[in-house]
Formats: sequence, structure tokens, C-alpha cells
Amino acid sequence: MIDIKFLRENPDIVRQNIKNKFQDHKLPMVDEVIALDAENRAYILEADTLRANRNKLSKQIGGLMAKGQKEEAEAVKQQVNEQSARLAECEAKEAELAEKIKQIMMKIPNIIDPSVPIGKDDSENVEIQKYGEPAVPAFEVPYHTDIMERFDGIDLDSARRVAGNGFYYLMGDIARLHSAVISYARDFMIDRGFTYCIPPFMIRSDVVTGVMSFAEMEAMMYKIEGEDLYLIGTSEHSMIGKFIDQIIPGEQLPQTLTSYSPCFRKEKGAHGIEERGVYRIHQFEKQEMIVVCKPEDSKMWYDKLWQNTVDLFRSMDIPVRTLECCSGDLADLKVKSCDVEAWSPRQKKYFEVGSCSNLGDAQARRLRIRVNDNGKKYLAHTLNNTVVAPPRMLIAFLENNLCEDGSIKIPEVLRPYMGGKEVLVPKH
Repeated sequence: MIDIKFLRENPDIVRQNIKNKFQDHKLPMVDEVIALDAENRAYILEADTLRANRNKLSKQIGGLMAKGQKEEAEAVKQQVNEQSARLAECEAKEAELAEKIKQIMMKIPNIIDPSVPIGKDDSENVEIQKYGEPAVPAFEVPYHTDIMERFDGIDLDSARRVAGNGFYYLMGDIARLHSAVISYARDFMIDRGFTYCIPPFMIRSDVVTGVMSFAEMEAMMYKIEGEDLYLIGTSEHSMIGKFIDQIIPGEQLPQTLTSYSPCFRKEKGAHGIEERGVYRIHQFEKQEMIVVCKPEDSKMWYDKLWQNTVDLFRSMDIPVRTLECCSGDLADLKVKSCDVEAWSPRQKKYFEVGSCSNLGDAQARRLRIRVNDNGKKYLAHTLNNTVVAPPRMLIAFLENNLCEDGSIKIPEVLRPYMGGKEVLVPKH
């Protein structure tokens, strides 16, 4: 959410930003906010004037009563009552207009960074760099669930009976591999100086609306019936929410946290064959990283965050690339974002395994996260990035470590988490 003062003083910049995000239907919102803001400020001015006058008149009443001028005092009291009634009307109107402005402002997209390429959707994202040599083996690489089934490692049929489509049972060595990746990712981030955290897996509505746009909320979040609670779609939600209504001393920044959580998502819409199996599901686990920092440091942290994910995947010999998200592919709160994609030998292309985002002060403005820097108070910047999100990451892992005999190589960094195993041998 952008600053109302910025919109008031730079409406053309806000309009152009809306056009750059191909959301022209939101252009009328700019003029609507400007008109509501002008009306609101007029009520605020009138209310301030009424308060000042009421205070003056209240003082007069005491003086008149002391002089025995009761009739004059009663007349002044009447003025005070009239002005108090009008003040109440103004205050009610202020609150009403402020809420209207807030609701519209939360729909106007954040100002994107000048470096973001202009494009309509994810098909126009721009490749930044590749890491590692993508290889296609001489033998056929099966679909990931077929690989897992050779190890008796997945049971989708039972999951459908228990919970419906979009769920799974992971079993045996595959389940252990899943947990090994999470544990390795946790320690990887701790070694990079991040504080490990297990957050709440449910959050209140004021946190939800603070960390994401209404469109994202509707498409992703599961609501707990009868309570003001939502299941998190990613631990970033509760991790950033940890700082709601906080004034953080400048010397305590940056806050760098890495968190484990299950994630729950509606994943609305129909999906193609490559999104069957465990690619796009309603429940999964994830290791996340977030940073709360001073504004001048957010660009530096953005580069550090995505590099962490690249380094993690490369430590397991999985080729990856980074993609700069174009303007039309950015969620409304994001200033800049890039995806990390892993190589799929079966598909002979890359697919998304993580996303890094700089949200500027948008989340901090909504959640009222401020910095106190030697008496100077200002909004913090927030960033987030996926460390690793199995089981999607397992797709890349299994395909890139599959041997012709059907066995799976275990990279050296994962062996301590797999009981020292160097290879997994299929049962079928």
C-alpha cells in the first residue's frame, strides 16, 4: 500500500504504475481517492477548529459563572453543546472516509522498482542467469510420482479417500528424503546467520490483509469457520506478522529469520498434466526466509536472499536459473521479485521452485511496523524468499539424481540427514 501523501502529490506516477501493471480498470481509483482525501481533510480541518473553539468557550463558562453571569454562561454552554454535536458528526465522517480511502488504497498496486521489466504476465519474465549445466540423460526419466511409486514412497489413492484431490501420503525413503531436505535447508540458513523460528500456523484477518492483496487472499487462504483465523499459505505471513504494531530500535535491524511451517492453499483453477502429482497441492511443507530492515538496505538483502536459494540447490547439484518477474506478474504489494527455477530433465525445461520478493514498505505500512532510529521514526522494509518447498523440490531432486537402474543418488550434503545413505534403491 502506497503513502496517501505520495498519491496526492504524484497522481500521474501512480496512474502510470497502474498502466505498467496492466490494471487499467483501477485508474479511476486514483481520482476517487484524491476526491475522498480532499473531503476528509476538510472534515479534519473543521474538527480541529471546533475543538479549539470548544476549549475556548469552555474556559469562558467558568469565568462567567464566577462573575455570577449565569444566563451568559448558559448561552455559551449551548454553543459548546452545538459545537460538540457538530464535532461528533465530523469525527464520524472522518472515520467513514478514512475507511473508504484505506479500502481503495489497498487495491492500488505498490510502485514497482524502475528495474522491473514491463510485461503482461509470466510469459514475459526475463531470464537473468543460469547456474549449473542442465543435462538430459540417455534414458527416459519417468513422471515424478512414478519414480516415487518404485520406492513405495507415495500413496495418492489413500489421500484422495481421506482428504480428496490435492493431498498425498509420503512413505518410507521418500518421506525421509522430504524431511532430510527440510532439515538441511534449516541448518543451511542457520549457518548463514538467520535465526530459526517455528511460527503460528494460523493468523488473524488483520495480519492476512497486512501481508497480501485481497486477490491473493481470496485465491489462497482457508478460513477457519466461526473464528477470526486463517490457515497460513506460507510462513512469511506469520513471520512478518510477528512485528505488527512494533517500533523496532534501529540498532536491532536487520531482523533475519528462517522458518519452518506447513502451508495450506486453495490452489483454485484447473491445472495441466505437469501440475498433477505433488506439483500443485493443498498442503505442503516449506522452509522460508524473511528480512525486516532499513529502507536503504532492502536492495542488498534482496540479492542476498535469492542467492541463498541458488546456493542451496547448487549444493545438491541441481541446475537452476533466476527469472526477473515482469510488471504484470508482480502481486500488488511487491516492488520487485524474481523466481528461482530448477531444471527438469524429464520436461527438458525449468520450473519454479522458489520466489524472492522485496515489498518495500507496503507490508510495514499496513501492519504499522516502524523503526526508531535515534528518535527518527519511519516504516521498515520487508522481504521474503523460499529456501526450499518440498515436495515440489523433490521433483527436481529425483529427476536430477535418478540413475539408469532406477536408484537415486544422495548428494554428500544430505547424507548426514539420511543415516549416511549414499543411494536409494527402488523396491520395484
